[in-house]
Amino acid sequence: MKTKVTETYNTVVVELKGDVMGGPKTEEFSQMLHGFIEEKKTNVIVDLGNVKFMNSSGLGMLIAGLTTMRKAEGDLRICRADKRIESLLVVTKLITVFQHFKTLDEAVASYS
Repeated sequence: MKTKVTETYNTVVVELKGDVMGGPKTEEFSQMLHGFIEEKKTNVIVDLGNVKFMNSSGLGMLIAGLTTMRKAEGDLRICRADKRIESLLVVTKLITVFQHFKTLDEAVASYS
């Protein structure tokens, strides 16, 4: 999994690429989010548009990230999940936990 971070208006966008399978990348993701919190940047969007595969550890990483951001009085929202990942979210009922959007623009606008 690779990450690319950009800032758009009042949000931080974390684009994930490749396979999201937890492991050592989970700690890196957590440290990244804690860094955003230290910088007072608590509106985060995770762009899943370039994710090829996600397993339960990858879902756990996102859930932990959501919890981290909400404890900091922020939020973590997801966008551009393809049909496979969206069906994974439906089966695990996480579709009701995350605010998810079809496009990045919709996700950014949701923080307005």
